[in-house]
Amino acid sequence: MKLGTRFQLSFMMFLEFFIWGAWFVTMGTFIFKNLAAGETEVSLAYLTQSIGAVIAPFIVGIIADRYFPAQIILGVIHIAGAILLWFCAGATNFDTFFPLILTYMVLFMPTLALVNSVSFGQMQDSSKDFPVIRGFGTAGWIVAGITIGYLAWEEKGMLPGTFKMAAAASALLGIYSFFLPNTPPAKKGQKISVGEILGLDAIRLLKNKSYLMFFLSSVAICIPLAFYYNFTNPFLNEIGMKAAAGKQALGQASEFIFIMIMPLFFKRLGVKKMLGLAMLSWVLRYVLFAYGNVDANYWMLIGGIVLHGICYDFFFVTGQIYTDQLAGERFKNAAQGMVTLATYGVGMMIGFLISAPIVSAFKTAEGGHNWTSIWLIPAGIALVVMLLFLLLFREKSEAKQA
Repeated sequence: MKLGTRFQLSFMMFLEFFIWGAWFVTMGTFIFKNLAAGETEVSLAYLTQSIGAVIAPFIVGIIADRYFPAQIILGVIHIAGAILLWFCAGATNFDTFFPLILTYMVLFMPTLALVNSVSFGQMQDSSKDFPVIRGFGTAGWIVAGITIGYLAWEEKGMLPGTFKMAAAASALLGIYSFFLPNTPPAKKGQKISVGEILGLDAIRLLKNKSYLMFFLSSVAICIPLAFYYNFTNPFLNEIGMKAAAGKQALGQASEFIFIMIMPLFFKRLGVKKMLGLAMLSWVLRYVLFAYGNVDANYWMLIGGIVLHGICYDFFFVTGQIYTDQLAGERFKNAAQGMVTLATYGVGMMIGFLISAPIVSAFKTAEGGHNWTSIWLIPAGIALVVMLLFLLLFREKSEAKQA
């Protein structure tokens, strides 16, 4: 790959995740403080991610794969997204904010596949080139968090600035996209079924009992993950952590480090131990949050954030590798689509819906929350999922389903 093309793709990936990280982490705090809304509204706002994840395959499968170059669709979506994000910044109540963020996420979630399509379309050896380019996306998320923390927008009540910053970056990426390498539609003129779009052609993999256990565990583990996305930033701000968004960027730094060293762990531990270690880290993260504070146990809060790298990489990336190996060449794309739909669509949707009433149930008379009791609930869910997985999953050489 030419150096110029590598730079183009890296900057594209940086902006893509800078945009997302600029507003997504602090949205719960924005809803609490700036829109004077409650836990239910926070969950509904984050639920838009799952709605977008369900709709995304249709936008990519029907439009991007058949009619228009990926970089053109990417540009149009991000320009439209910039307008929506700017209006989000000006929202003064949740009734105004929700339809804006819902529309935005329905548009944004397909761009995650589009930036991958643009990247893979220019690569001869994706296993070598893609991890480095994708790493710039993680860097973008980290820079967004550090910027918010440095400007102290959380403490100053200036969180509308996060949406304006994201809007500016979205407009820049929208214009920049039109100058990216051409990525023509992959299935132009071909018929495509709903089952193929949703990845349902790979449903035969579920006949494999071990893969079925992995699949169900993937859906179930996304329930406690939703607690992390929904309420970590409001929790950290409520207990008095300074520059919470900046501290949360340590989670993405951890993710970047662990994805780089994952091949070493994967070779030595194998699928079952990697997935089990990830789920154990999920349990530990929420226990650390439950008993951490900004005084003597500050290290627990930082530890819970840093564990994000193991939680995410060791489970989801390992799961993607396991799925790819088992599905075979014919069904691997469909299988990855099926897992993504089930996790980010179904699993996290359940988590977003149940987290709000749980957090609301533990409100205190002073207007805060009993966070110890709250965080022990997702810890318990993750523990049950881990124990069932370790008991029922069998790692062995199995015939591919293709």
